[in-house]
Amino acid sequence: MKKVGYIFDEHLLLTCNRLPVIRERASVVQDLIDSYELLFCENITAYSSVKATEEELKEFHSSAYIEFLKNSNDKEDLELLEEEAGEFGLTYDCHLLEKNYEFVQVIAGGSLTAANLLIKECCDIAINWFGGWHHSQRDAAEGFCYVNDVVLAIQRLYKKYNRILYIDLDVHHGNGVQNAFEFSKKILTLSFHKWAPGFYPGSGNVEDSGSGRGKYYSVNVPICEGTNDVTYYRLFNEIFPRILQRFQPLAVVVQCGADVINGDPIGQCNLTPKGMERCIKDVLKCDLPTLFLGGGGYNFENTARYWCYLTSVIVNVPLENDIPSVSEYFTNYGPSYEIDISPGNRKDHNTEEHINNVLSIILENINAIDIE
Repeated sequence: MKKVGYIFDEHLLLTCNRLPVIRERASVVQDLIDSYELLFCENITAYSSVKATEEELKEFHSSAYIEFLKNSNDKEDLELLEEEAGEFGLTYDCHLLEKNYEFVQVIAGGSLTAANLLIKECCDIAINWFGGWHHSQRDAAEGFCYVNDVVLAIQRLYKKYNRILYIDLDVHHGNGVQNAFEFSKKILTLSFHKWAPGFYPGSGNVEDSGSGRGKYYSVNVPICEGTNDVTYYRLFNEIFPRILQRFQPLAVVVQCGADVINGDPIGQCNLTPKGMERCIKDVLKCDLPTLFLGGGGYNFENTARYWCYLTSVIVNVPLENDIPSVSEYFTNYGPSYEIDISPGNRKDHNTEEHINNVLSIILENINAIDIE
């Protein structure tokens, strides 16, 4: 069996709980995983996170951004810093937090710890559901993301694995990660995401395929409102194997944002954990060092269902459909009290024309990939 490393400690959980838009979500997720006793499986080991250092944060983020976070960390009146904070994206959806520097150290540390486990071959697969903050830019917070732990983890993995495939399954385009590796032939970013006028972040159209030496190494798969399991896997099954064959990655990083699952108030898609399972199993069949990360997810109970279910898929232990009554949040899972999430009745707006157009452009671009 594959050895699985699971990143978890109370400080990481409580730090993740601090983020206003997902306050206490981490506790709901971890509680369900604990209720199913998944961390007692023989092939999974829990590892405590190690906080990221200033030097590690600056491996991607600008010195100016990190210095501002450091200098504001112990300030009592954050309102006095609003004007300067705005220069670093710390406004609107990323308001400056108390102890913001310590927050980014802890969040980034979880994914760096996971990457280190893979590098040292302590495990074959690493999981950090507290990570996956894919929107943060080099010098600014963005989209609820104060630090780009995904980029930092990929950069760490690159020290051993010099071709890395990043797969983004969040409902939003992984713009921060793509921007970081826009010109690289060594990191291929593959993002499946909803793309529509006015839908955040507004990037990731199918024609957006990278720049310079990195041309064709950014693959964007725009999906429409109401995407269901059949449509999603059709696209994944056509694209992923071709990239695998052409790019031949040595390691994989997968961001599993739960906002793509039915019931999310932002995502407005019709996908289910069982539908996404097919994608995850295809990734596992590659038998490569793999890092699984969390991400968005604004229906907390469905996020917990999804990541708990994916954990069971990764450790290859089936779950009882009835949620264990020992869960602290058991009453939140009504009226079904089941881990299964049914597809909704929302119309799938992906037309045959749209699907064929997307596949035509992407498959042609994939054929242009030439590894060195």
